[in-house]
Amino acid sequence: MLQTHRKNEMTVKTPTKSTTTAKASSKASKDAITTDAELLAMSEKDYMNAAQLDFFRQKLTTLKNDILKNASQTTEHLRENILVPDPADRATIEEEHALELRTRDRERKLLKKVEQALARTESGDYGWCEETGEPIGLNRLIARPTANLSLEAQERRELRQKLFGD
Repeated sequence: MLQTHRKNEMTVKTPTKSTTTAKASSKASKDAITTDAELLAMSEKDYMNAAQLDFFRQKLTTLKNDILKNASQTTEHLRENILVPDPADRATIEEEHALELRTRDRERKLLKKVEQALARTESGDYGWCEETGEPIGLNRLIARPTANLSLEAQERRELRQKLFGD
């Protein structure tokens, strides 16, 4: 089965979830991309093929698992009751806990973006700009796997936010 997506006045056919999974598992050993260099060595016509989608799906899944692992470690760490009689030491420990909680809050927001990116890999929209429909680009996706806008669209959005305070 193929789904048809319109991307910037161009029709792109991508396999649906069921065919992508079947093809990916049958070709996993010979088409597996393991490094960023292998990914970048591929031609532009192969943009967001099954091997590339699997590479990014694996990268996003690893990132998600790391975030969840960090969250559980933080929970365990905060449950520890450390009784310190010195007020300065107690203040230091509380400040460390506050910093850890701020970090986990940022990771919680990142987790939401990772889950959205994983959903886009399943729907066939991953790697395409949400505003323009153009390819986001492999370099940008390697640097920021949760990106949903091309570099130009992101710059325009940031400029609008700066000018209008949105």
